[in-house]
This record gives sequence, C-alpha cells and structure tokens, in this order.
Amino acid sequence: MSFLFFKGRKSAGAFQARRGRLLGLSMDEGMRVFFRGNAFVAFVVLGLIVVFLFREGHEFFGQYRESLVVYRQAGLEFVDVLKREERGFAALGRQWDALRVETGARGGGTEKLAAMDAFSDGLYEAFAPVRGLIAELGETAMERKAILLAGTGDGGDWKVFSARVPQVRTLNEGMRSELEKLVKKMPEVPRELEGKLTEFRAGVGTFLGGMRAVEGELGAWDGGRRVGWWEAWTGFVFGREWLTASFWQDWYGLLPLLCGSVLVSCVALLIAVPLAVGSAVYVNRFAGERERTVIKPVIEFFGAVPSVVLGFFGIAVLGTILRDVSQWECLAWVPGFPFAERLNALTAGCLLGFIAIPIVFTLVEDALDGVPGALSEASLALGASRLQTVLRVVIPAAFPGIVSAVLLGFGRVVGETMVVLLCAGNRIAIPDFTAGVGVVGQPVHTLTGIVAQEMGEVVRGSMHYRALFVVGLVLFFLSLLINCAAVRLARRMSQGVAGR
Repeated sequence: MSFLFFKGRKSAGAFQARRGRLLGLSMDEGMRVFFRGNAFVAFVVLGLIVVFLFREGHEFFGQYRESLVVYRQAGLEFVDVLKREERGFAALGRQWDALRVETGARGGGTEKLAAMDAFSDGLYEAFAPVRGLIAELGETAMERKAILLAGTGDGGDWKVFSARVPQVRTLNEGMRSELEKLVKKMPEVPRELEGKLTEFRAGVGTFLGGMRAVEGELGAWDGGRRVGWWEAWTGFVFGREWLTASFWQDWYGLLPLLCGSVLVSCVALLIAVPLAVGSAVYVNRFAGERERTVIKPVIEFFGAVPSVVLGFFGIAVLGTILRDVSQWECLAWVPGFPFAERLNALTAGCLLGFIAIPIVFTLVEDALDGVPGALSEASLALGASRLQTVLRVVIPAAFPGIVSAVLLGFGRVVGETMVVLLCAGNRIAIPDFTAGVGVVGQPVHTLTGIVAQEMGEVVRGSMHYRALFVVGLVLFFLSLLINCAAVRLARRMSQGVAGR
C-alpha cells in the first residue's frame, strides 16, 4: 500500500495521516516527532565531531610536554638562550652591511669603504669566540637529545651547561671590551648617513645591555626543573612560533595562526558589511521590481562560486593588481602603501569579503522584511521622507538581525580554507601591528590554512598530527562561539527593541 502512495494514488497528506494512525500519533504529534528527530540528529553529529577531535588530539599536550622535558634536560634550552646573543649580533651585522652599501651607493670613496670593511672584520672577530662556544654547546646538546630520545641513558648531568656560565661571562666581557674599542674608532660616513651611524651606535648599546640579560638568565637556568602541564598548555596557546620537522626542536604556537585568521576576517568584514548592508537596504526599500529581480540574483550568485576559483583569481589577477596599485605615486599617502608582497592579508580579505557578501546580504534583507509595515507607514504619515524612515525607523528595528548577520558572516569567513591557503601568503609569524593599517599588506597564515596545508604530510599519531587536530578543535569551538553569540545577541537586542 505504501508503494501505491509513493506512486501518487494517494495524496501526501493522506499518507502522513495513515502513517500517524499506524504509529498511534496525530498529524501534529508526528510533525513534532519528526522535527525533534532532526534536532536530535544535529546534536548527535556535533557531539560526534567533538568526540572525534578530542580522541585524535587529546594526547597532544602530553607529547608536547615530553618534548619540552627533553628540550630542557638535553640543554637545548640553555643553548637557545645563548643564541639570543647570536641573533642580536646578526642584526647588528645586517645594519652595518646596509650602511656600508648605502655609503658605496653615495660615492663614499675607496678609503671609506676599506675602513668600513675593516670595521666589519673587527666586529666578526670580536664575536668569534662566543660563536665557537655556541657551536660546541649545540653539538653537546644534540648528542644528549639523541641519547634521551633513544632511551639508552640520561645523557649525563645537565650541570655541564651551568658550569660553562663563567666562561660565557668571560667571553662576553672580552667581546664587550672589543666592541667598545671599535665604536670609539668608527669610520666616517657621508654626512647624510650620520643619522644611521648614530642609530648603529645605539644598537650596539642595546646589544651590550642584552648580553647582561642573557648572562643573568643563563645563571638562573635549571635543567632539572620540572616541566608542568601548564607550561605545555600555555606554550601552545600563547606560543609565537609554529615550527615543525626541525632537527633542533619543534614548536607549536597558536598565536600567529589565530592573529592571521582574525586579521584576514576583519579585512573581509570591513569590505563585506558596508556593501552587503547597503545593497540589502537598497534592494528592500528603494529598488523597483525590475531592479530587484536583477540585483538580488546577481549578489546571491557570488555564494555559488567555488572558493578555489576565487583563490585562483586572487593568485593570477587580484594580488598583482593590488600590489601594482599600491605602488602608484598618487596613492603614496594611503597608509601601508606601497607593499611588496602580492599574496597577503589584503588579497585574501578582499576575496573573503566577496564570499561573505551573499550571506550577510540575504540575512540583512530577511531582517528588513521582518520589520512591520505599520512602522514605515506611520513614519511616512508623520511627514518623514523615505530615507529618514529607513535610517531612523527601519534599520533600528532590524538592527538585531543585522548584527546577527554580521556575526554569522564573520563565522563563515573564519572557517574558510581555500582562499586563505592560496592567497594569504602562508607566512607563520605574528603580523607587525605597529605598522598600523599597513599590517594588511603582510603575508599571514591561518588556522584553517595550516590544517589544510600540513595534514596530508604528517605521520598518523605523531605530535604534529595531534597538534593539527587541536587546531581543528579550537577552530570548531571558535565558530560555534561566534554563531551562539550571534543568536544570543540578536535575541537580547530583539527583546530590547520590543521593550521600547
């Protein structure tokens, strides 16, 4: 009999009524059971996703803690503290080399260049003993790490590193004396570069002060200090590096990925919200029927464009256009212009903005449709113009829905993968926010991009594998939090509007 129903011999309503009677349920009760079942399935799916992510990622913090224990006991931590001196000296060397190049470009003369080369040689000779000690201690630490990972012993006493602190201080004192002598006899540079020469002197002073801090940290270092769970957790959440497959030490820091995701999403919303809200207001309140039938489908069509296609467009067209436009002399006044990178947060943000526009547009238009017509009619009857009615009556009444639409659009762009993977530049570093608006011209990496880029290359069950699942868990809860905030905020603001 059911087969005949499906063939059209009976109406759908009769079939539902008969099915409800067979189950002992009325039509209304049957519909409630049906929709409750759908809601239950949704909760079950969400629960399974969370359980799966937790199952694959829950061992990460234990593995990361063990990695940090080896890092400390092997002496790698001690050597890394000492390497801060090496990085500081390398920055000084780059600063001096740039000054030397500029001097040559300005016709500094053979004698000045020779004097600057001799000064550069003196710099590197002063640091050579410390560099040799770093290399020696690095080899010792790597040998201890290999022994600890193999489980064939404890690698020896970690105090072998602490015993070298007096030697570090002696070498630093010698280097400090040599640098002070060199600075007193610095070669001359062209007059227009004297300001940069002063900056170099200040950099030398900063470097010497940093040496004192390194010595104090090395003196307080304790290779036997316990690595707690909290240290592993904070190292992941607030870590500033994401470095994998390193022979020295792997680092899993969430902060650069989170900053990249938020930066790209904010750029996308700055582009999408004005365009989407303005378009929705125009289509809903000002456009004629013929305009509405053209504009609305065109805007909603953007939602059907695959994100990978937008990513290819960003690589081949948009990134190059934005970079070339930023180098126009007439736009040099724009903050952040010019920028050299073709793939950056701005390129990815523009494309994500196009993805978010259809979502925000549709939801805002629905919110505007929900405003009672009596409000608009009353405003017009009191003598207000159509624009005044929209700005002072319709938009305030629909504001809860508009805010909800913006937050849901934010949740959509945060979870986007292909566009940011192809167009954001994929540089794992915290953006330099001191650049102001120019930060959007810097390459970034995102939470979704790192998972898509690295998941296919990791060994199942490894620390790297589980770290990516923890990133996925963070992304899942971030999107869930944004969506819940959108719903709650819209409900609270709706109650506030109704109360007024």
